[in-house]
Amino acid sequence: MAGPRVEVDGSIMEGGGQILRVSTALSCLLGLPLRVQKIRAGRSTPGLRPQHLSGLEMIRDFCDGQLEGAEIGSTEIMFTPEKIKGGVHTADTKTAGSVCLLMQVSMPCALFAACPSELRLKGGTNAEMAPQIDYTAMVFKPIVEKFGFTFHCDIKMRGYYPKGGGEVIIRMSPVKQLNPINLTDRGSVTKIYGRAFVAGVLPFKVAKDMAAAAVRCIRKEIRDLYVNIQPVQETKDQAFGNGNGIIIIAETSTGCLFAGSSLGKRGVNADKVGIEAAEMLLANLRHGGAVDEYLQDQLIIFMALASGISRIKTGPVTLHTQTAIHFAEQLAKAKFTVKKSEDEEDASKDTYIIECQGIGMTNPNL
Repeated sequence: MAGPRVEVDGSIMEGGGQILRVSTALSCLLGLPLRVQKIRAGRSTPGLRPQHLSGLEMIRDFCDGQLEGAEIGSTEIMFTPEKIKGGVHTADTKTAGSVCLLMQVSMPCALFAACPSELRLKGGTNAEMAPQIDYTAMVFKPIVEKFGFTFHCDIKMRGYYPKGGGEVIIRMSPVKQLNPINLTDRGSVTKIYGRAFVAGVLPFKVAKDMAAAAVRCIRKEIRDLYVNIQPVQETKDQAFGNGNGIIIIAETSTGCLFAGSSLGKRGVNADKVGIEAAEMLLANLRHGGAVDEYLQDQLIIFMALASGISRIKTGPVTLHTQTAIHFAEQLAKAKFTVKKSEDEEDASKDTYIIECQGIGMTNPNL
C-alpha cells in the first residue's frame, strides 16, 4: 500500500493547523505516507498544540496508522496510514480547542470507512479562530450534505474559552462516492435569523442586547425583511463555564446560506459583539458569492474527492481556501481553477468561480 513518503511544508501559505488537517485527512484517505515539517513555524507558539495533537491521534486511530513525532511543541510528524475503519472514535483537546476543527479533519475519513462512525469530540464548541458549532450545524451541514451524504450532529454540552468542556457527537455512515456540487446561483435573501446566547454567570440582558444591536445594524442595510434573532440562556446541564456569542444566518431563494458570528470577550460590551456579527454577515452578502468566506475552504477537500466537476461562486478567495486547494492538488492530484466571475451582475464585485475536477474517490469497502 505504502509508496514513497509525501513531503509537506507546514510553514507555507496559511502556515498553521489547517495544513495539518487537510494533509493528514488526505493521507489517511489515499493511503499516502506523509511527513509534515515546519509545523506552525511562524506562529507565536510554534509546533503542535493540544488540539492539533488530538486531531492527529484521532486520524491515526481511524486508520490504525503509525504516527511519529506527535507531541506538544513538535514541528515535524511522520504519518503512515493503513485501512480506514469506522466505529467509535474519541478526540479530546483537553482545552477549549475547537471540536469543529476536529470534525473537519475526521469527517472526510468517516465517509470512506468500512462501516458507520461515531465521532465523540470534546473541547470548545464556541471557540475563537474556528467555526462555532452553530455554524457547523446550521450552515456547513445543509450545504456539505449536497455532496450526497448525511450526518447527525448532537450537541451534548457547550464549552467556551478558556475551559472548554464541550462535547459533540457526530454520527455518519460511509458512502460509495461523493457527488459534485454546483453552488453558483445565489438567488435573493429571503430570511435572516439567528441566536444570541449567554451561558454561566452572564446575565440574560447580554443576549438581548447582542440581538437588538445586530438587528439594528442589519436594518440599516436590509429594510424589507423581518430579522429574527432569538436571545437564549444556555442551561447549566447544557453548557460548561461562562460564555456569550451570536450567530446570524441569511438564507436565499436558492438555498444558499451565509453567516456572521462573534464571541464575547471580557470587557467587550454586548452591542459591539452583536454589531460585529451583523457586519460580518452583511460583508458576506455584498460580495455576490453563493457561499460565505468560512464555507469556502471547508468545501475544498470534498470537491477534490467528488466524482465530476464541482463549482462554487465565492467572494475574495481566502488564504485558507488557497491553502486547501494547494494541498488537494499536491496530495490528491485534483485539478482546480479559480477565475473571476464573468456574470454581468458580478462585474463590479470581487466574485470568483472555483472549479474542481474531482478525483472520483470510491470507497473500497462498499
